[in-house]
Amino acid sequence: MGTLLPDPHRSPSPSASRARLRELVSAPAPLLLPGAYDALSARLVEQAGFDAVYLTGFGATASLLGRPDVGLLSAAEMADQARRFVDAVDLPVVVDADTGYGNAVNVVRTVRTWEQAGVAGLHLEDQVTPKKCGHMSGKQVVPLAEMVGKIEAAVAARRDEGLVLIARTDAAAVEGLDAAIARARAYAAAGADVLFVEAPTSEADIARVADELGGVAPLVFNAAEGGRTPPLALERVAELGFSLVIYPIATLLAATAAVQDVLATIRRDGTPHAAALPAFDAFTTTVGLPEVGELETRFGG
Repeated sequence: MGTLLPDPHRSPSPSASRARLRELVSAPAPLLLPGAYDALSARLVEQAGFDAVYLTGFGATASLLGRPDVGLLSAAEMADQARRFVDAVDLPVVVDADTGYGNAVNVVRTVRTWEQAGVAGLHLEDQVTPKKCGHMSGKQVVPLAEMVGKIEAAVAARRDEGLVLIARTDAAAVEGLDAAIARARAYAAAGADVLFVEAPTSEADIARVADELGGVAPLVFNAAEGGRTPPLALERVAELGFSLVIYPIATLLAATAAVQDVLATIRRDGTPHAAALPAFDAFTTTVGLPEVGELETRFGG
């Protein structure tokens, strides 16, 4: 797990994390990417034994602002959250970079900032700014040529070629699946490492994305909980050939339900004692109190 005082012989460097992510993307089985919305949930993903963690823009917006994912979170706020993730865990961190927060020039700065934060991968989408969650209505996309330029800018901006650039298209809901597939091909030609067709609405459409793009680049399947894409068993996703599977908001929804439950218990009983809560000592262990004790022993004089 991520430590307060990284051990150079154990904690991976950003380059090592990026190499690890590429290795995982190339593996025969799909890489499972649970979404996390803050450093604590990222630690829980790591402690559960996953190989990488996804910083969800939807979840970060809800966590930091208490608002929906409609383009309200700034690049600086999301970059700070990315740094917290990288500091909290030793896993490769994949980040939702929205539209790159503007035009191609903004994309250059976004990629440089995310790279300096130590992330292993990021995805850029072709919505207009401000964007919306990919499973909301009312989306719009930029012209194809504009997004191709943004992908080319991202490729040129990265200093470490190991940084995994994921190109997401939201065109299926706006221009149809044919256009979305054509856009994905163009983004691969512009240098994207991984392709992400957002929000196909049937298993047939999911299968078509896999069939037509599977030989072009590794593919993302976004299993957005409660979203427009129908849920598929992991075995089916693997059979179709997807390389990454994102579960973006399961942890956020679970945490929200748990907080609502304990607050209802306090409201009803005047105490949380009837709620299912972790023991205090168990929680402090989860967030690294024993490690703090080790540091106090080591450096306390």
